[in-house]
Formats: sequence, structure tokens, C-alpha cells
Amino acid sequence: MISENEKQAANSYSAENIQVLEGLEAVRKRPSMYIGDIGQRGLHHLVYEVVDNSIDEALGGYCKNIDVTINEDNSITVTDDGRGIPTDIMQKEGKSALEVVLTVLHAGGKFDKGSYKVSGGLHGVGVSCVNALSSLLIAEIHREGKVFQQEYQYGIPQYEVKVAGESNRTGTTITFKPDATIFTVTTKYDYDTLATRLRELAFLNKGIHLTLTDKREQEESENETEKHYRSDHFYSESGLLEFVAFLDGTREKLTEKPIYLETEKTGLPIEVAMQYNNGFSENVHSYVNNINTIEGGTHLSGFRRGLTTTLKNFAEKNGMLAKLKFDIDPADFREGLTAVISVKVGEPQFEGQTKTKLGNSEVTASVSQAVSMALDNYLEENPKDAKQIIDKVILAATARHAARKAREMVQRKTVMSGSGLPGKLADCSDRDPSKCELYLVEGDSAGGSAKQGRDRMFQAILPLRGKILNVEKAMEHKVFESDEIRNIFTALGVTIGTEEDSKALNLEKLRYHKIIIMTDADVDGSHIATLIMTFFFRHMNDLIKRGHLYIATPPLYLVSKGKEKRYCWNDTERQQAAEEMGKGKNVNVQRYKGLGEMNPEQLWETTMNPTNRILRQVTIDNAAEADRIFSMLMGDEVPPRREFIETHAKYANIDT
Repeated sequence: MISENEKQAANSYSAENIQVLEGLEAVRKRPSMYIGDIGQRGLHHLVYEVVDNSIDEALGGYCKNIDVTINEDNSITVTDDGRGIPTDIMQKEGKSALEVVLTVLHAGGKFDKGSYKVSGGLHGVGVSCVNALSSLLIAEIHREGKVFQQEYQYGIPQYEVKVAGESNRTGTTITFKPDATIFTVTTKYDYDTLATRLRELAFLNKGIHLTLTDKREQEESENETEKHYRSDHFYSESGLLEFVAFLDGTREKLTEKPIYLETEKTGLPIEVAMQYNNGFSENVHSYVNNINTIEGGTHLSGFRRGLTTTLKNFAEKNGMLAKLKFDIDPADFREGLTAVISVKVGEPQFEGQTKTKLGNSEVTASVSQAVSMALDNYLEENPKDAKQIIDKVILAATARHAARKAREMVQRKTVMSGSGLPGKLADCSDRDPSKCELYLVEGDSAGGSAKQGRDRMFQAILPLRGKILNVEKAMEHKVFESDEIRNIFTALGVTIGTEEDSKALNLEKLRYHKIIIMTDADVDGSHIATLIMTFFFRHMNDLIKRGHLYIATPPLYLVSKGKEKRYCWNDTERQQAAEEMGKGKNVNVQRYKGLGEMNPEQLWETTMNPTNRILRQVTIDNAAEADRIFSMLMGDEVPPRREFIETHAKYANIDT
């Protein structure tokens, strides 16, 4: 029961209830509003914010070298050779400009167009947010022949800016340690995640040297007194040309050389590189001021318009479409195309808080005209390549018509069979998608155990027969002709996209909000899981973006002694469990080779029970890198795949 005093307190709403958060207090109170989340993605975003400040200096022509170091205590140091943040006193604020930049939101040189023409972090909250969310931040500024220093704790300056020495260079060094009370999931940085972003920045900003060093990992050296850390240097001489070559490195190229343009239209710098390959997917990545606009926008619309119009006009003018009995769809011109579009916009207008879709209407025409002019020149000068591209487009159009028939067959099957649900699907009772889960299980044996062990109220099971089709190497109509893939579509309840957009899904009809891939913890199981993820990435990407796809993690071992038992997910846990259960004496260790070796109770207890299980959510932090990895792992080229495995085997953490 609620007391009268509690009712009065609840109903009382006056000026006293209004909170005004001053300075960086607002950032600490609601960090996700400023950096996206407080998980691993937000943690790495702190580094990007500091690096973006250095990149802005580079865009202005004042910086050539940016060094990022992961220190032994998991703090980060970012050093550049730019002009250095000003340290003189701002008359209006009565404080050093350095302190204002680090403690006041929306403060910075990028609002002054005389200082920066373009900027990635236009909202001006970058480095001040990093300061607010760090338990320690030390700023060291080299300028005017001196070294200036100021230290902060939780965004609060510990002393006024002081002169700490002399210097014969210019630049800024920021060292910060993320606040563990904010980032409660993890404060451990992932080297590969940072390396991917720095490599991307090097491609997008040619001529800039970026270095990443990890002082947590010391590599072997002939001289024992010298320390050698894991380190990579990123530099691109030709920018997007190298970026496209990097992304397309595991695909068979259709044309001899990439199509490239770098120009300026109505004051808008535009850079585009594109290359056709023998694949069946469109891999177009767009950037505005170094920001990956994963939702596209006006620059992407301009690119597509220029590409489609120019190729179609060229094909019609040369009589290449005369024998075609059906119209060509705009998407046909982009099948097997890898492209990167980068524009630098002085006043970008982004739709939404995430800055992932450009809204500037004037950009469309500028990019369209630039692409049309460059592509027209390329086609005229390279008639052999032009014919190969148009032949590829005609093949795509033909396959699209075949795919339409396959899609119609799936839809017809859904209507004819009433509910349209696959025969092997063991559905759940609840009809609220937000509470329901679908397990995609490897094989009938494991599927049987899962059906017996599940909670029938909210868990559905769909066994998959063997390895599903590798969609990376299949034409679209072959994908829709696959029984296993049709079963996934119909079980999920989503209809397959239209001709206009074959990847569009009616997600409001999605029957399960958790789709969980559950395979054996061995090489074959990993391969099957990768095949399924490739299918979702290429054909149901929106499900991943919305956080619906997960991977189950069954245990590798059962360690037991008498009635005592413990499940272990890696060798470290197994060894620890064996030692704690009598120091290895009379301890039985069972290695699970597959899900089928577990009885239904064990499968529920370890892998399906929401209170005990470990689910890994599948996310796409970097679309270009995800595209490259899937192409490499599932494509035809063996050497790049072997090189990837050999390079990453040392750093792989397979069991967690």
C-alpha cells in the first residue's frame, strides 16, 4: 500500500524537482546520449573522438603524424604534430582555452570556419566528453617553444594550466583512462577494433601517417633488453583507390583498373573509387567528413543516380540492350560493385542523433554530376571494360527475373500451407515477438535435444540440415531456391523483398526478436555458424542492425567429481575447475564434441536457460570491414583466407 505522504510526494511537481546539470555533469549522468552506449562500442568511441580532433588538424593541413598507444594500464595516449590546442586565457571565460575545450560542451575551434573548413566531430562535444568519462586525463600541449600541462580527474581540473618544460615542436598529447564506474561492462580496449578504424582513416585522408601501438603485448626480440610491442603503421598514398583495392582484395576483379575521381563541385570536395568484380552483392560504403554514413543519404543517392544514368545511356547508345526483353532495374547496375564515396561538407546536416545519414539536398546533384562525368570518360576510353560491365548488368537483370520467380514461389508456398511454417519448426506458445526466441540448430540430433530441453512457452527450434548454401558465391535466385534458406524466411515470418529492393524486409511481421545460432563447438560448427551469419549479413542485414541476431555458446567441457559437476567454456576454466575439485585426483573431464552429446537437461542448463546461458550478440561496428571479412572467409580466394588465419591465430580467443 502507498501511504498518503508518498502519494503527496509523487503528485508534487514544482521548481524544486527540476535539475540543472552543469558543465560535464550532464555527460556523466547520461553518457549514452553523447557516445552511443557504455559498452565496448562507446569505450572505443572515446578514442575516435580524440583522434578526430587530430584528423581535423590534418584536414586543415597542420598535422601529418598521429600516434595512438594502448598503455599497460589500458589507458590511451593520442599524440599529434598539429598546432597544439591554444593555452592562452579566454577573456570572456576567464580560463585557459585548453581548459574551456576540455570542460565546456560545444566549445572548440571547429565552430570557427577560419580555423576548420570541415570537421568530423561538428557537435563540439568530443574531447570534453572523453574528459567527463575518464577517471584521469592529462593534456600536454607543445607550442610557442613550451610544454603546457593540465591534469583532470572525472572532468575536474586538478590545477591550472602550467608550463612543464621547453619544446622545439608543436602538437597535442592526450592521455586518458576510462572511468570504470561508467564503463562497467569492460574497460579493455580491443587492438583490432582500433586498427580497423585507423586504417580506414588513413585511406580516407591520404598522406597522413597513423600508428597504433599496444604496450600490453610485448613481442619476441633478439635483444632481450629491447621491448618490442605489437604495432601497425597506416599510410595511404592514393587514398580511396587503395581502399577499394583493400576491400576487393579477395574477389576476382572484372575490370583491369578501378574507376576513380577526385574533384570539387560547387565548393564540395568529392572523392570516389569503384571496382566491378564477379560477385553478386553490392558493397558501397559512404563517408562524410570521415564519418561512416551507414544509412547513406544524399551523397549516396547522387552516386547511384550518376552511375545508373550514365551506364544505361552508354548501353542504349551502343545498342547493347537491344535483345533484352525486360527493363533493367537500377540495382542491376550495382551488382558486383565495390565502391567508396567520400565527401567533405562544410555544414553537414545529419538525420538523427547518430550522424549516419546525410541530409544536405544540394549534395545529390554535385555527386551525380561528378560521377557521370568521370564514368562517361572511363567508358569511352576503355571500351573492353565497358562491355564487360554492361554484360555483367545484363546477367544481373536476367538473374533478378529468375529470383523474382523464386520469391513468388516462397510467398505462394506460405499462402498454400496456411501458417506457412516449415514442417521441422517446433514453434513456441507465446505470440509476443519481443518475448520469443528462435534457435537455428545444427542437425536433427541436436534439434531433438533442443526441442525436449527448451521452454516451450517462448523458445522455438528450427533444425537445419547440414551446411546451408554459401550465399557469398551464389546468384540470388539460387539463394531463394534453397530449402533451408526458404525455411528460415518462412519461420521468421518476414516476406522476401520486392524487385525494387530485394533486401527490404517487413520487420513488423518478425515473429521472434531473438534469433540464436546454435552449432557445435568445433570447426564444422564454426563453419556452419559463419555460413548462417553470411546469409543474414547479405540478405537480412536489418535484423543484425536492430540487434536481433545472437550466437549461443555451448560449453566445451564437463568437469565432475562424484556428484559435483562444473561446466567450462575454455581450457583455463577447465584447468581451474580440475584443480579446485581435489587437485586433479579422481576428476573426470568430458570434452563435448557436439550438441548431440548433451542430454536435453544439460543443453537447457548450459546453453538455453536465460539465467545461465552466454549469448553473443552479432553487431556490425564497421560495415566496410565486415564486408571485407565475409568476402574473404566465404569467397573463392584461398591465400587471403590463409593469411588472415595465420595472422590472427596468435591473437584469437576462440572459446570466449
